Amino acid sequence: MENILYAPWRDEYVNDKRVKGCVFCHASKHSDRDDELEVLYRDDKCFVVMNKYPYTPGHFMIIPHTHTDKLEDLDPSVWLHMSKLAQQSVKMLKETLHAQGVNIGMNLGKAGGAGIAEHIHMHLVPRWERDTNFMTSVADSRVYSSDFKQIFQKLRDNVHTYFKGA
Repeated sequence: MENILYAPWRDEYVNDKRVKGCVFCHASKHSDRDDELEVLYRDDKCFVVMNKYPYTPGHFMIIPHTHTDKLEDLDPSVWLHMSKLAQQSVKMLKETLHAQGVNIGMNLGKAGGAGIAEHIHMHLVPRWERDTNFMTSVADSRVYSSDFKQIFQKLRDNVHTYFKGA
């Protein structure tokens, strides 16, 4: 007997129109579409955006406006700013989503596992004890207990509390 797992909410991602060029530069240049693009925060150096294919609910990324695939070429002031945003983001995830832990990481280059290798970005993945299940292991699927849009809105409603003076 065949088991089928339906996830109709993913249809919008599968059928979404593709952006020509760098998807992160597209989001960087379209501040007027922040809600549609699920941008939580932006300033002159970086922006924070929800991951459309999250590992866990609340997974988002900190992305510099500068288009580069080389961390070593990034302006040190932008790197320090990303680090400051990461600290504020951890606090927000712990206090807003009650994350018990957070994974922070960057996959640099295609060989390093980057899905979008042409523009560096930092992942912040909220974690909870016992948040893994058999679906990821045996079915290459993930089960989320929360709705993506609700999490985006909850974080968006609270983001300026955490990113004051960033």
